Amino acid sequence: MTAAAGPGEPARAGAGDPAPGGGRAGAFAALVLLALVWGYSWVVIKVATRDSSPLALAALRSLMGAAALLAVLALTRRPLRPPPFGPTLVLGFLQTVGFSVPQTVAVSLGGAGRIAVLAYTMPFWIALLAWAFLGERPTRARLAALALAAVGLSLVVGPLGGRSALSGLLGVASGLFWAASSVWAIRTLLGRGYDLLSVTAWQMVWGSAVLAGLALAFPGHVRWTPTLVAALAFLGLGGTALGWALWTFVLSRMPATVAGLGSLATPVVGVVSAAVQLGELPSRAELAGMGCIVIALLVNARAGSARRPGARGGAGGPHPLSPDRGPILPARTRR
Repeated sequence: MTAAAGPGEPARAGAGDPAPGGGRAGAFAALVLLALVWGYSWVVIKVATRDSSPLALAALRSLMGAAALLAVLALTRRPLRPPPFGPTLVLGFLQTVGFSVPQTVAVSLGGAGRIAVLAYTMPFWIALLAWAFLGERPTRARLAALALAAVGLSLVVGPLGGRSALSGLLGVASGLFWAASSVWAIRTLLGRGYDLLSVTAWQMVWGSAVLAGLALAFPGHVRWTPTLVAALAFLGLGGTALGWALWTFVLSRMPATVAGLGSLATPVVGVVSAAVQLGELPSRAELAGMGCIVIALLVNARAGSARRPGARGGAGGPHPLSPDRGPILPARTRR
């Protein structure tokens, strides 16, 4: 499957095809901006939970994001016809509902930067799920990365019991749902050539409808403050519409593995911005655990690119389905 070109750009040969000179420079600039936008989104979610319950916030931001993505489809002249309903609905349950609810609750209970790192354990869960359901046996390097990530998880989550542990476990759960959505997408939609941006938009449409129903059934507080309105605008227009426009542009201009490695800066931006704006300073144990996870992510990504020399992607390549966060799927996603 080839990734679509960015807004207003002509179609390229395919995701991961290197772009000459200025094209690649523009892609690197877009990747930096993307890491800043998606990384800072974790802080924005934390700020927004002061004026909204987590479930209501998840529903509101998903509804706005779905509308923004449909607008991007129209502006980029992609077909608005939805992919097959059944598989896309299940994907919406896993991706929009399964990821967003534990993610938002976790951020409301714990540190935004800490949860960003825990959610980015997704590549390790997807390695295990891909082994079980896609028959992709992990290499020794990836198994070593999994072991290092497990050490990091134990340090970041901390002793079980209490508010901190609950937020950490929910952060890990969001990464697990994210991984499950990726495996489902490979088996049912992306591996069959459906457009990446279209699949993302429509799974968010159906997932947002479910979230809206849940928010109405279990109403929580919402205070329509200027801060909440600005946060929703950032998450819907910046994190979703602009973020996805940048991501498809990056995938059409640079090798997929490079894009995947670059997008690993997202959780780092989340940690730094949370420390600067929210005063969330990780403990020594958490810093050590975050370091282990980041190193394991890099090892995992490099193992993916080394496994198939010359391939576009690999298990360390970019993950195409991330509402306002970044990378990493097995190679068969794109063909």
